[in-house]
Amino acid sequence: MMRTLVIGDIHGGLKGLKQLLDRVKVVEEDRLIFMGDYVDGWSESAQVIQYLMVLSQLKECIFIKGNHDAWCEKWLRTDKPDTIWLDHGGRGAIESYGSFSSDDKKLHLKFFEQMKLYHLDEQNRLFVHGGFTSKQGVENETSESNFYFDRTLWEMALALDKEIDENSELFPKRLKLYDEIYIGHTPTLYFNSDEPLKAINVWNVDTGAAFYGKLSAMDIDSKAVFQSDALMELYPNEKGRNQRSLNQILGV
Repeated sequence: MMRTLVIGDIHGGLKGLKQLLDRVKVVEEDRLIFMGDYVDGWSESAQVIQYLMVLSQLKECIFIKGNHDAWCEKWLRTDKPDTIWLDHGGRGAIESYGSFSSDDKKLHLKFFEQMKLYHLDEQNRLFVHGGFTSKQGVENETSESNFYFDRTLWEMALALDKEIDENSELFPKRLKLYDEIYIGHTPTLYFNSDEPLKAINVWNVDTGAAFYGKLSAMDIDSKAVFQSDALMELYPNEKGRNQRSLNQILGV
């Protein structure tokens, strides 16, 4: 039976990704939906992209674009990094490309360009890195950057969870549009959890792999959760490279 597996923010942690997929025991029939932020954080950003490119040739994969991916894509296209990106993991991503040729970088750029801003499946389940703001849904979103920068969707779901009835006239229209919404972008570590969190019908699967958390995958039908070890345990010599606090990343 085919599984649909949603995978949280990787942030350059190739060791965590390989370990997670091994623990998931991915088979040919599985569909993998990656929630974005493949780069920045640990030392193997370019290597993660290379691995995912190969993986996509072997099985069905859907790649959602995150804000860190948008920054890296711009750098690959222009060779001019945004200052804010350099302060939030971009330097490490650039270093990881040191052994990659210009042709390699062009292929990676094409991969970034083909990432989706969001995905809506056959069962009206939405997958988006950050969120959206339009009350009419993702098709009517006016700003592309909202898809990978927005945090208001998650903040709203958290604030209203268990506080409002779904049939109330005050229930947010955004949340009524989709049966389930899956996001990344905001580490669950900030809410004292190293596992995916649910608020109303929104699932947050970014479990803080960029910091001291684990990389997570969820079977969206059974809700079974699979996790790697904490990334800082897989990269013990790199603990100092992720000194950004959770408050810093939430401020982006």
